[in-house]
Amino acid sequence: MTAEGLGKNSLSKERLRLWLRMLRVTRQVEAELRERLRTEHDSTLPRFDVMAALYAADEGLKMNELSKRLRVSNGNVTGIIDRLVEDGTVERIAIEGDRRATRVCLTVAGRDTFRGMAVEHERWINALFEGVNEEDAHHIGELLHRLPAAPNDAN
Repeated sequence: MTAEGLGKNSLSKERLRLWLRMLRVTRQVEAELRERLRTEHDSTLPRFDVMAALYAADEGLKMNELSKRLRVSNGNVTGIIDRLVEDGTVERIAIEGDRRATRVCLTVAGRDTFRGMAVEHERWINALFEGVNEEDAHHIGELLHRLPAAPNDAN
């Protein structure tokens, strides 16, 4: 497409509008979740994400595995883990035979804390998307699966 023809294609314009709408909705939902986690659980969305990843991994995760799952740097995860360890919700476990690596996992208190947060998180999402019925949610999800995914993206 030439510079002169840019934006004249109706499909192209519709896709651009779709992208902008998806971005706007995502930012609005994320902002609401951040605020609710902050005010109702004295937590952050990154902390919630770390705890969710650890909750799903019964045996815990190495720090580099956790970083890969969350698609963030080791440095970002380390700071969050430090605070969660201080709070008593996460523990570090040395890996036998590898002095440099540690496995992190939720403590019993951390699992209980996360469970409570996750129940509320689901309730919040349900309320934020109350205008979307089950059939529409499924259909939108199917349509979004048509979009190109990042390499190694399981969802």
